Amino acid sequence: MSNKNLIITFTRNPELGKVKTRLAKTIGEASALAIYIKLLEHTESVLRNIDSDKAVYYSVKIRENDLWDSNIYQKHQQFGDDLGIRMQNAFKAGFDAGYSKIVIVGSDLHDLQPKHITQAFDTLDTNDVTIGPAEDGGYYLLGMKTLYKDVFENKNWGTETVFDDTIKNLKNESVFLLEQLNDVDTYEDIKNNHTLKALIEHDKTYK
Repeated sequence: MSNKNLIITFTRNPELGKVKTRLAKTIGEASALAIYIKLLEHTESVLRNIDSDKAVYYSVKIRENDLWDSNIYQKHQQFGDDLGIRMQNAFKAGFDAGYSKIVIVGSDLHDLQPKHITQAFDTLDTNDVTIGPAEDGGYYLLGMKTLYKDVFENKNWGTETVFDDTIKNLKNESVFLLEQLNDVDTYEDIKNNHTLKALIEHDKTYK
């Protein structure tokens, strides 16, 4: 541990037919995979120069010699029955290792910038929790100084109720809200993004 701050990102192994399945229903599996790889590359570029320790948690299998340089990123396997428990386990491992502030961020945000991560760590100086709300009713970032287990339990992950339910769990804590961002799950999320739309295969009919 070289820093008291830890930034975590969860990733899915980038395999055809295994990522962005809702998006793939509209644009096809190959284009969905290309877009997810682009999102991973963007996420890595955002996290690379943040002044904190960094960890990537793989969905299926830890990969060596990939986008995530093992000299920069700790590599771990996600474990748990659902997304909430997997995040809870990652936070617990970080706090058990001695980190004072931990931030987890999604890997499917083309609008994510270093300022969001920096602000999350800074606002934890005077708040218990920092959350980055997503446009779809979830959240793209969660930062804590101590483990609040309720936040990770009894949620319908992937639905529009996650953010509101999380806020209810934290009603007795001080919470800072970052700006709302759009994570990429469906074609609606990329239809106005020229960079991501350019990755859609040319033989598709989606414009």
